Amino acid sequence: MPKKRSGGGLTTTQQAAKFLGVAALSGAVLAGIALPAAGVLGLAAKGTVEGFDEIPSNLKTPPLSQRTTILDSDGGLIATDYSRDRTVVPLKDISPYMQDAIIAIEDSRFYEHGAVDLKGILRAMNRNVQAGGAAQGASTLTQQYVKNVFVEEAGDDQAKVLEATQQTLGRKVRELKFAIQVEEELGKKKILENYLNITFFGQQAYGVEAASQRYFSKPAKDLELTEAALLAGIVQSPSRYDPVNDAQEATKRRNIVLMRMAATKAVTQAEADKAMASPLGLKVSKPRSGCITAVEGAGFFCDYVRKTVLTHPAFGKTEADRKKLWDLGGLTIKTTLDPKAQAAANKAATSHVYKTDGVAASVVQVQPGTGKILSMGQSRPYGLDGTKHETVMNLAVGSKMGGTTYGFQVGSTFKPITAAAALEKGISPTQVYDDPWKIQMEKSDYLTCAGSPTGSDRWSVQNELKSEFGPFDLTSALGKSINTYFARLEQKVGLCETVTMAKKLGYEEGTGVKIGEDPSITLGGEENTPLGMASAYAAYANRGTYCSPVAIEAVTTRAGKSLPVPKTDCDRAMSETTADMINQMLKGVVEDGTGTRAGLTDRDNAGKTGTTDERKDAWFVGYTPNLSTAVWVGDDVGEKRGMYNITIGGQYYDKVCGGCLPGPIWRTAMTEVLTAAETPAFNPVKVPRGSTEAGKVEPGDPESGDGGGGDEPFDGISFPPGLIGGGDGGPGNGNGGNGGGRGNGAGGRG
Repeated sequence: MPKKRSGGGLTTTQQAAKFLGVAALSGAVLAGIALPAAGVLGLAAKGTVEGFDEIPSNLKTPPLSQRTTILDSDGGLIATDYSRDRTVVPLKDISPYMQDAIIAIEDSRFYEHGAVDLKGILRAMNRNVQAGGAAQGASTLTQQYVKNVFVEEAGDDQAKVLEATQQTLGRKVRELKFAIQVEEELGKKKILENYLNITFFGQQAYGVEAASQRYFSKPAKDLELTEAALLAGIVQSPSRYDPVNDAQEATKRRNIVLMRMAATKAVTQAEADKAMASPLGLKVSKPRSGCITAVEGAGFFCDYVRKTVLTHPAFGKTEADRKKLWDLGGLTIKTTLDPKAQAAANKAATSHVYKTDGVAASVVQVQPGTGKILSMGQSRPYGLDGTKHETVMNLAVGSKMGGTTYGFQVGSTFKPITAAAALEKGISPTQVYDDPWKIQMEKSDYLTCAGSPTGSDRWSVQNELKSEFGPFDLTSALGKSINTYFARLEQKVGLCETVTMAKKLGYEEGTGVKIGEDPSITLGGEENTPLGMASAYAAYANRGTYCSPVAIEAVTTRAGKSLPVPKTDCDRAMSETTADMINQMLKGVVEDGTGTRAGLTDRDNAGKTGTTDERKDAWFVGYTPNLSTAVWVGDDVGEKRGMYNITIGGQYYDKVCGGCLPGPIWRTAMTEVLTAAETPAFNPVKVPRGSTEAGKVEPGDPESGDGGGGDEPFDGISFPPGLIGGGDGGPGNGNGGNGGGRGNGAGGRG
């Protein structure tokens, strides 16, 4: 049975029937709004309780969208994000002044009537007839709440918003039926609480808590009389009575609210008079939402987190499910971001490459063994204002996650992947290739995983300098980044094996694009992202086990429920021995190879430089046993250009290389994070040497014909005489090296 109300002793259903009879006869007003004749919807024929009962009354109140809070790994705030700026609060946390003010101006008989205020309707009808139009309304607070529920449910769908707010008799009848249901199920206090939390107060503020923070920078429970009256007055027309844009109109409206409060005895006339003489007292906080609010340049990481929620199946089976979860908000997301690492990455990127430069820098740090993304720094600030050199393109990731289409060509930072594939196949690091600085390779010698040759033409490969000619072994070829060596090595190990190793190291994850099977992959012809490269090199530090990158540690809903989050997927990509040998070889790169400007002197560290054709991209990717960092520098706008004769970060470069700019950026990022207390070492391993360069010896002298020696120590490790061959002899009758091997140069003899 319907519940009885105090207003007139009628049940809400009886009130509705009586009301509908009046509306049908007048053909002008329903719920206090002037409308077309009732006959438009045939309401005159249905102006009975029975007809009214045919309207469904299963109002399902949607959860109110709220702000989502994104935290770093220490619990510090990164940013807040919301589709609607709202913080839901209980009625006890809303100032009594605010409660009285909204009732006084919107529905002064709120506690005296049911879902429908018949006295108010008759009063409004009389006023509207006298005015010859819709001069006054009589919707109750409950009816207004129901309308707001429909608007909230419509979200950003403008067609549904229009449907929820259109001034039609059918919509008002439906609204009335739901209002009756709400009155019977919730009660007055809860309706008032819900109304104050759902209604729009202008300036992007939904709900009284957000409005109080926006206009007065204080919680709703602390609102004073004048402040509460101002907010209550805004509700009728948030644009017209916006105190920020029209203080005069807002003041007039506030004073009307104060007069109504005095009339309803909510305050005394003296209190109202004093309040009306007071200034508005605004203390406006600018609306700030989204990743643009992120601290320490973490806007790009923040956006990566948002896109993770919107794309990963852990947060919903369908795209619509995941979008609904994000739009409703109210989430607390604890991420993997390390505040110290983020500050270091941001400093490293912005101190070496200025936001106004013609190129940009990206710095990403990943924790080996966990896949946790610790930082994402970028030289250009996060934002949409191009005049301030802002961008929302995350240079660290692929397009699916808000970055570039495919990433960037990685240059010689790919070579350790070929090296790992070779060692896994059993090819010795003593493998020597004695080539001039430029060679021609037959593409038919490189087979795809399907067993097909990659082409019938020739592939021309040359080194950076004409002075870079063989012999080289694997260690020296990595240290000096010898292109000809790795073209030969890829041919020996197999193109398919090389591609397979890249896949094991997550190469395709970075771009979301299938890796191409072309011989040029060994020289970095395929694209990857800074995040992808940092994760790949973390596998070396983790002794051969690759862990996919993750950014989220925990997600809690507004109700305190924990949601499942994406987990890192760790799989062995290579043996521990292979990884240990790569680590020792790449130590040589930072100690006396192309990456000396990056090297850290107080701990084990390793890495590789990379520069692409025409110097369009420059890289340094390196790591310690507990931190992997990738640095990319290049043109991020328009058509990519070579970095020649260019000033970057206030410093002139005749030509940019991986070791001369990304290397120092890497060093800054690593130094700022790592402490003296954290100095783990790589697993010790002896790397056999077969090259004159690697053994700290000289190649054969082309003039004298003498071969270089081959028995010198490397990294404190010496090898027995006879283990390593001597250097190749020159083109004369000189002697081969002293390693016990035989010189291969023309006329040489060991």
